[in-house]
Amino acid sequence: MAPKGRRDELQRIAAEKFGWPELSGEQLEAMAQVMAGHDVLAVLPTGAGKSAIYQVPALLLDGPTVVVSPLIALQNDQIQGIEDSRAPEAVALNSTQRAAEREHAWEALRKGRAEYLFLSPEQLAGDELLEAVAELGVSLFVVDEAHCVSAWGHDFRPDYLRLGPVIERLGHPRVIALTATAALPVRADIVDRLGLRDHREVLASFDRPNLRLGVDPLTTDADKRQAVITRTRALTADAATRPGLLYVSSRKDAETYAEELAAAGVRVAAYHAGMKAADREAVHERFLDDDLDAVVATSAFGMGIDKADLRFVLHASAPESLDTYYQQIGRAGRDGEPAEITLYYRPQDLGLQKFLTAAKAPEQALEEVATTLEGHDEPLKPAELGKELDVSAAQRTRAVNLLEQTGAVGVTEDGRLEYRDPDLAPEQAVEQGVEVAETHQRLIRSRIEMMRGYAETTGCRRQFLLGYFGEQLPRPCGNCDTCIAGTAEQQPSGDGAFPVNTAVRHAEWGRGVVMSAGDDRLTVLFDEHGYKTLSAAAVRENSVLTAAD
Repeated sequence: MAPKGRRDELQRIAAEKFGWPELSGEQLEAMAQVMAGHDVLAVLPTGAGKSAIYQVPALLLDGPTVVVSPLIALQNDQIQGIEDSRAPEAVALNSTQRAAEREHAWEALRKGRAEYLFLSPEQLAGDELLEAVAELGVSLFVVDEAHCVSAWGHDFRPDYLRLGPVIERLGHPRVIALTATAALPVRADIVDRLGLRDHREVLASFDRPNLRLGVDPLTTDADKRQAVITRTRALTADAATRPGLLYVSSRKDAETYAEELAAAGVRVAAYHAGMKAADREAVHERFLDDDLDAVVATSAFGMGIDKADLRFVLHASAPESLDTYYQQIGRAGRDGEPAEITLYYRPQDLGLQKFLTAAKAPEQALEEVATTLEGHDEPLKPAELGKELDVSAAQRTRAVNLLEQTGAVGVTEDGRLEYRDPDLAPEQAVEQGVEVAETHQRLIRSRIEMMRGYAETTGCRRQFLLGYFGEQLPRPCGNCDTCIAGTAEQQPSGDGAFPVNTAVRHAEWGRGVVMSAGDDRLTVLFDEHGYKTLSAAAVRENSVLTAAD
């Protein structure tokens, strides 16, 4: 616990500069650990005010704060929040800016008028920009959506892998990693890949008791579509149960559902990545300004949404993981008032193929990348590598990312690619890259099965959902459909042999971590095979699990 004087100072700055009269215990603890000189990993649910954790300490440290954020829209939201406060200026550098805007940003940073610099991880791969940032004397380095750094995270982004070396090149200023969803293996990966030093972890509960969880099982697609339309119309017809979000799985569905709802008199708009940026921004603004009662959206919508009064989040199809589902439903009821959460579920919607195709290893690209880099004495710029290969840019990037994860290929300080292990033949590097891709496919498959388990459980849904993240709820919640229907039974906390977060080893699946434990079953996240649900009786009787070192 931080000294009271430091906490009082942080609270005073939060109130005077940002208008926040009271910070939460988790916010204050994370800020105080930063001020004590520690790197910090903070896992707080959507709407818990993660941005405050860096915004306040930044004003007490000498030198600007770099915030790495994956989406320009998310950066703009955070900058707007700072502009509405009494804090120093916040600026961004991104591909949408004119030259004059970039010049203004650099001048503000160099003259000390700007305290916050927002960048995407891709930009930090450029040597020229990184050198210029290093000259600013950065005091705080913030990684937003930090789960993107982990292959175990639900939104893995390879460009995040390069942030560890970037941090070191900047002299390892204090680092804050922020995320809304990170189970134990993901947290360990974040710490390792970012190279956090003497770090502290601040974790808030994943439980959102004001969200009423439910699943509506349907047999046919037509039945599902009718149920979704009917419920969305009913919710948006009542001021007490709107506004809200309807998540769908495709751009076509976003437009079709929006058209049907609009024809029924609902103030609604579609939102997906295929729309023009200006059109997406217009939907975003209308929603925030209460000009829309619902948005029908793909997963492209929602990150960074600062709207506390969403009264419902419906899903017309199950997403590929409970990580994604939790993040999306977490946008509802952030004001603490009740909100409805319903998944419209057909088992057929969780088809494996569409999720696994993207994870398949591009073997030809792996071979060409490994052979080309191994054959060069000097590191190559990515563009130079591209000119020597007969593969698409997307496959080349995928191959480089897989080889980076094996350690066969690395990125130099100036952003060039090099073959790191002279004793490793290219064909062996290719085999290792394929193994990484296959491991990722197994993880995707296991996540889908956990999503299926949530949709089909007759136990308390909240217990199931929290257990996925390694948090135990000792008794049924009373605010989900199974509890209300009376099918949920209290799940005992297990026999104590393998408590939650225990490292274990399985004879076939290797090392893993216990995510949830009850008298009837254990859920374990295995390093190489993803999530597995085991019979607790079999574990006890056959000793299929042992404690890992």
